[in-house]
Amino acid sequence: MTGQRFPLHVLPELPARIDRLSDLAGNLWFSWHRPTRKLFDMLDRQLWWKTGRNPRVFLRCVDQGILEMAAQNDTFLAAYRRVLAEYDAYMEQGAEAYAPAGLERDDLVAYFCAEFGYHESFPIYSGGLGILAGDHCKTASDLRLPFVAVGLLYRQGYFNQKIDEHGQQHAEPALIDANGAPVRPVHTEQGEELLVELQFPGRVLRLRVWQADVGRIPVLLLDSDVPGNDSADREITRQLYGGDRELRLQQELVLGVGGVRALRAAGFAPRVWHINEGHAAFMIIERVREHLASGKEFPAALEAVAANTVFTTHTPVAAGHDVFDEQMTTGYLQPLLGNQALPVELLLRLGPDTGGHGGFNMTRLGLSGSRHVNGVSRVHRHVTARLCGPAWPEVPPDENPVGYVTNGVHVPTFMRTEWADLLDQQLGPSWRWQMMDRGLIEQVMDIPDGRFWYVRQQIKSRMLAGLRARLEHQYSRNQLSEAHAHRLLRYLDPGQPDALVVGFARRFATYKRANLLLNDLGWLRDIVGNGQRPVVFVFAGKAHPQDIPAQKVLQEVQRVASMPEFSGRLLLVEGYDMGLGRLLTAGVDVWLNTPVYPLEASGTSGMKAAINGTLNLSVLDGWWAEAYDGSNGWAIPPSPHNQAAEERDIHDSRTLYEILQDEVIPLYYERDERLGYSPDWVSLCKRSMASVLPYFNMQRVVHDYACRFYGPAARRGALLEAEGLAAASRLADWKARVAAHWAGVTLRTASTSPGSPGSGSPVTLEVEACLGELSPADVRVECIVARELCSELSVPVRQFADRGSSEYGVRWLDGVPCFVAAFTPVEGGSGGFSRFRLSLEPPWSGMLSYRVRIVPHHELLAHPYEMGLMCWL
Repeated sequence: MTGQRFPLHVLPELPARIDRLSDLAGNLWFSWHRPTRKLFDMLDRQLWWKTGRNPRVFLRCVDQGILEMAAQNDTFLAAYRRVLAEYDAYMEQGAEAYAPAGLERDDLVAYFCAEFGYHESFPIYSGGLGILAGDHCKTASDLRLPFVAVGLLYRQGYFNQKIDEHGQQHAEPALIDANGAPVRPVHTEQGEELLVELQFPGRVLRLRVWQADVGRIPVLLLDSDVPGNDSADREITRQLYGGDRELRLQQELVLGVGGVRALRAAGFAPRVWHINEGHAAFMIIERVREHLASGKEFPAALEAVAANTVFTTHTPVAAGHDVFDEQMTTGYLQPLLGNQALPVELLLRLGPDTGGHGGFNMTRLGLSGSRHVNGVSRVHRHVTARLCGPAWPEVPPDENPVGYVTNGVHVPTFMRTEWADLLDQQLGPSWRWQMMDRGLIEQVMDIPDGRFWYVRQQIKSRMLAGLRARLEHQYSRNQLSEAHAHRLLRYLDPGQPDALVVGFARRFATYKRANLLLNDLGWLRDIVGNGQRPVVFVFAGKAHPQDIPAQKVLQEVQRVASMPEFSGRLLLVEGYDMGLGRLLTAGVDVWLNTPVYPLEASGTSGMKAAINGTLNLSVLDGWWAEAYDGSNGWAIPPSPHNQAAEERDIHDSRTLYEILQDEVIPLYYERDERLGYSPDWVSLCKRSMASVLPYFNMQRVVHDYACRFYGPAARRGALLEAEGLAAASRLADWKARVAAHWAGVTLRTASTSPGSPGSGSPVTLEVEACLGELSPADVRVECIVARELCSELSVPVRQFADRGSSEYGVRWLDGVPCFVAAFTPVEGGSGGFSRFRLSLEPPWSGMLSYRVRIVPHHELLAHPYEMGLMCWL
């Protein structure tokens, strides 16, 4: 047909009997409630998949006749009523106090992040950061925490990916229409759309506020595409991680400053503020500005803001932290301050870039404006403590205020229904809210091998079918012949899911080393060349459109996959998103992860694999360094040649090939002919699930945040804000006095050598400190005892940590357990020196050493070393 086409959208109307389908479509609860998604699939499966499993779009496109028939269909109505009953029961239970953390119902947590990954149909995420943020919101909803989230409503999410026959990535816009997204505009009490304003250089930026509902949790999303803004400003929130440095600065101002103003305007009153990565750190400056506007002094305002601010950093390299030009930053901060008589230079000092390039560092701003800081795994804590060490210049990285909460995954989102049903039968339904009970989850090991293997193979078969469909479409578009496509897909047989399938799917970045497997093609050829023991490697992932080296890795994978000897053995599938990730993590046999150590902050894809009985083969980095126990998968130890990239990759690839060739492949194919599977393989799969599920789940993560950070932040914030910031002012004044006089603080010995006391005999140590204008109450003198010569048979030092005195404690310093005790001020100092004494019972016998140091001390400090000042004898 010829002639111009004009759009005409006829909206179907929901029959009264099923009109609450719109409620189900409008709440992202559907993203982790499979029966809800099944309802839409029941109506029109083909349309459901064509609309990207987006229920809002689906209901705008479904045929009216289908809806009318469904309203008369008893089977559909029964399923619909069951889902509605579950939804209503869930939503009727609102937020409540969280007793384990001491959080009251009014202790609202405001969670800021630049991206959220709830479901592939709402692509306002790019990777792990967003998916983790989405899981955090879902779990806060499940736990009924008082919680609200803040982000940006991008009109163009992270791109849709196509890959041609040469491995060239083609990025296509992922357009987001608010009419088809699970959002609605927020309105004022007068019924008008809620708008907030930011003062930008020479103009006012207006922002519309949208709300997405994530179960019980409201998520406010800011949008600059508002009439009245100039054309450039309307583009600020258009694209996730797009544009130049100035646009990124504008986005982060909208998120941090606009987010605070949106919460205030919408009637929310947070008592805890969580900055998830540095993109949102401008929230600190806006909240300081609020205090200044009410007449408070800057130092006290900063202390009050920092008291109830939690800052989580996910970035293991300095280059990943946002740094903006100081002059450009000044140009935007000045109008935001309005009439406040505050030099912008004072704000710039909150974000100094110590990388040698100058500029305003958003991570450093987050550190300056928070008293609760964490990385996202144990390894990442050590990396972050060193990377951020300049914020506390005199404190050893092992002792600075950086903590950690290892990431986890939202189990209802990522565990296949088949597994959840099996656990219901084996463990009882209570496992869903008792999944941190290791004893209960250990009963996974009691599941009969045959049943476990049957479920694994059913899920794998469905994965192979879905993967084949995707690749057939990809190959057809790239004009591969039917015969060649059939050759490439010959091992992806849903009817006989017997070939060993190894998956690698994640954001493509060079440090993730998707090409490590390709380091020695001769060895790889030997691994995949046994026709009796076929092995298939499946790769998927997006490279940032501006990351050319990562795109070259994609091309390298495709180049090797196109070689005749690897035909059908290496497959690169396009369109990586949450949906494909769920498919692969649950369905492949082995999940491969080969990052450069220690650059994997945490990683969560391997957790998603493990809770589905998939085995991990990973570098001992991030979460796997904590999860691997020698009996639940395979580990590639960090290379001793970590500073020499070529030697490192040779070492790590050799280890990878040896594990595959000597352990993984033989174990998988060591099948009992009567059973049709390898009993030892199944046992390993069960151990993987049983060991990972109880700890690496999001319930534990949010519980840890609540107990370690949210609860303390709420209490500390209340303390410092009371009586017009009285405590904050007192603390700020004290810090200023200590900082002004610290350079004159020194230590000297005041007692003779303790000699060689017998085991169990106390030792008396005395030192004197020159404090100048400070008093003994302003400082704490500490003794650090370390063992110089010991064996693995030594009694653990932790037994000394329970003496009932806060003066004693155990810490790891430079990889060595140390015993720390505090001196007590005593009379007897002379010549302007103050004397301190310690009666110490050495915690070990043998060769020991001790050191003495002095640090500032005040009852209102959130962390004993938060000032970053420390003087050693």
